[in-house]
Amino acid sequence: MRITIGSPDTWTIDAAQAEARRLQSIIDNGQDPRQIKADELAQAQDARAARQAAIAATEAAATAAALRESTTFGQVWAAYLVDRKAHWGERHYQDHVKKIGAGGIPAIRGTRGRGVTIAGPLHYFVDMPISSIDSEVVEKWAKLESMTRPTSARLAWRMLKVFFQWCYENKAYAGLLPQLNPGKTKKSRESLGKAKAKQDNIQSAQLPGWFDAVRKLGNPTVGAYLQTLLLSGARPGEVLGMQWSDINWKWESIVIRDKIEGTRTIPLTPFVRHLLDALPRRPGNEYVFSSAQAGVKMIGKPHLAHKLACEAAGLQGLTLHGLRRSFASLAEQTEAPGGVAAQIQGHKPQSAREKSYIVRPLDFLRKWHVKIEADMLEQAGVTFTPTAPKLHAVA
Repeated sequence: MRITIGSPDTWTIDAAQAEARRLQSIIDNGQDPRQIKADELAQAQDARAARQAAIAATEAAATAAALRESTTFGQVWAAYLVDRKAHWGERHYQDHVKKIGAGGIPAIRGTRGRGVTIAGPLHYFVDMPISSIDSEVVEKWAKLESMTRPTSARLAWRMLKVFFQWCYENKAYAGLLPQLNPGKTKKSRESLGKAKAKQDNIQSAQLPGWFDAVRKLGNPTVGAYLQTLLLSGARPGEVLGMQWSDINWKWESIVIRDKIEGTRTIPLTPFVRHLLDALPRRPGNEYVFSSAQAGVKMIGKPHLAHKLACEAAGLQGLTLHGLRRSFASLAEQTEAPGGVAAQIQGHKPQSAREKSYIVRPLDFLRKWHVKIEADMLEQAGVTFTPTAPKLHAVA
């Protein structure tokens, strides 16, 4: 067996002889020096790889720890909204944006005299590392919010629980949270309490007083808005956001910008058509219930005008949403199918039969919606004779 031990320039004769004797003794013991050397090299490589892996693991752990400390709730919430936006209606998406907003934005409605908006309930978490948010943090937040705005906080809490569940299902964020969903605790639920079902609505006998007071308001646009709100059964924000392009005068329909589903189409009933037809069309303003104030798109604070009208009619405590509730209650008195009123109002089907088998065309909805409107006007003592509609320019 010939084995090269190296260059003669690096070995002395004595050293080379000693190495030769060592190799010979290995061979005499039945071993191959070359294999031993290869094994030693492999072991050295394995040890080096193990050291490198340990260093990489330490660096990865440090990076993960830094990520846990640096990734904030606000950053993950922003990623959540981007991921879910395509699956939500615009109003639902905007609700999520609003709940985490920093506030301080000039506004003319809903600021209670401050002139600017306040921070949303979820803004409390925005700068916190998401890894630091556990059940105790959420419980503390729920207790604080329950003292000032429990209704808004309850909605934010429901959003929070769904958000955390999304994090658990996303590999990029699952490891940043505790094992259990921080939002699902008994103390948080108890602090925020249960929403009490409101009962404010207009009874049949109260319709004459309400219509009379609303029609006497100094602002005809606000009056038309309130009457449309009652007769359409839509949400206050949905009616306020109506644009002229949403109305199809020829086919007598209105596209409602639904906060849940995106849009829905409801009939344009005769009296509502009469109300909308009389409203001014202001250049550069696409909104139906537009404001005469320069630079302002929609009318502001319709709830204040409604409060004055309700006080005049002896209906203190009737809210704008109470008008939506009134539509549902009064529609039942016309013996309209329950699903018809629900579909007009934008409620989701409640049964498998409704979801899978009942398809109501617009003409069928119109038949009942016109009947509901006529019944309300009759009980209110409002005389109305439909006239030939005005001509409207179409694109």
